[in-house]
Amino acid sequence: MDILVDENIPLMTVASLRELGHDVTDIRGTARQGLPDAELWTLALAEQRMLITTDKGFTEHRSAMHAGILVVRLRQPNRHKIHIAVMLAMVRFAKGQWPGLLVVMRDQTMSVSRQRR
Repeated sequence: MDILVDENIPLMTVASLRELGHDVTDIRGTARQGLPDAELWTLALAEQRMLITTDKGFTEHRSAMHAGILVVRLRQPNRHKIHIAVMLAMVRFAKGQWPGLLVVMRDQTMSVSRQRR
């Protein structure tokens, strides 16, 4: 699966996703680092990549056509907790389920909504 990770996603998560065979674009350390959310969203759409982030603002795009959005919202996030949440979501949904899917991972719950066509 083609994935775009926001710079707040841990490097260990990027490495694990790549080990699972995903094509992961990480903007950290590139000229794109620090892109405003609107430009990051445009990039995800242009490259047809699922977006993984901790920024809840991306939930506003739930009704748009997209390749999938995974938002991690934890009360006291750290690299390890974010990593676990991302990996749990990735094994929960198959590659073909992500287009149009918005998943918000919280400490004890997961909310899922699907883009309506």
